[in-house]
Amino acid sequence: MEYNDISYEKTGNVLRICHNRPDKSNAQSTRLLAELDDALEHAKNDDDVRVLILGGTGKHFSAGHDLVDGLKLRGDYTVEQHWQWEQEHFLGNAMRIWDFPKPTIAEVSGACIAAGFMVANSCDLMVASEDAYFSDPVLHSMGAASVEALVHPWVLGLRKAKELLYTGGRISAQEGKEWGMINHVVPREELETFTMKLAQQIAKAPPNAMRMLKRSLNRTADIQGYRNAINAHFDTHTVSSSTKEFWDIVNKGAAHMVEGGKKSSS
Repeated sequence: MEYNDISYEKTGNVLRICHNRPDKSNAQSTRLLAELDDALEHAKNDDDVRVLILGGTGKHFSAGHDLVDGLKLRGDYTVEQHWQWEQEHFLGNAMRIWDFPKPTIAEVSGACIAAGFMVANSCDLMVASEDAYFSDPVLHSMGAASVEALVHPWVLGLRKAKELLYTGGRISAQEGKEWGMINHVVPREELETFTMKLAQQIAKAPPNAMRMLKRSLNRTADIQGYRNAINAHFDTHTVSSSTKEFWDIVNKGAAHMVEGGKKSSS
């Protein structure tokens, strides 16, 4: 596949894949997600790739799903088709990152919102620039029960996750580090260098043992209920984004939401 909405760059045993729609604050189009899935599959089978970095070109990591692209698509779908499509492309994308057999690092700068937040949270580690901020305003802005993969309580704890989601607010990179979601916060100009250095250190580990270790660590989360909780929330999210309340909000203010999202991510 030819990549347009992502970049794909290998440095030794480290692969950096970036959202590459900087003029759209790296909003995730349908094409971007398809390219990301293709890149993940290619990287999974490339023995030279030992560590994957997920980042964003330009100012922001990602402003979330491309609302114009998404709402246009929704207009042609039944509820059943909507459930199937989001399970494959939105939930499926997040879980393919979670299940990626090699270590993954989210490299976050600027806005990391909604679906962008979901992608970053699906990575093993997170490094953020000092100007990064994180938000999931989906409840307030669209009347849906958060994003498709509800990772927030697993990385922030239940209390902080409830506060973030109930208020529709945002947290800074430093707050995210204090709550255990972020491993390192660095100056913006040092973000790429620091993340690459971390990735290269991880890449020195024996690759087969690393794969087995990651599988055990992910299984620990799964035994605690991670995968069941994520799947259970997805069904709730799909119902909540098919209600009259949801469509009343969308039909009333879709244009305003799209414009507001651009402004908040500029």
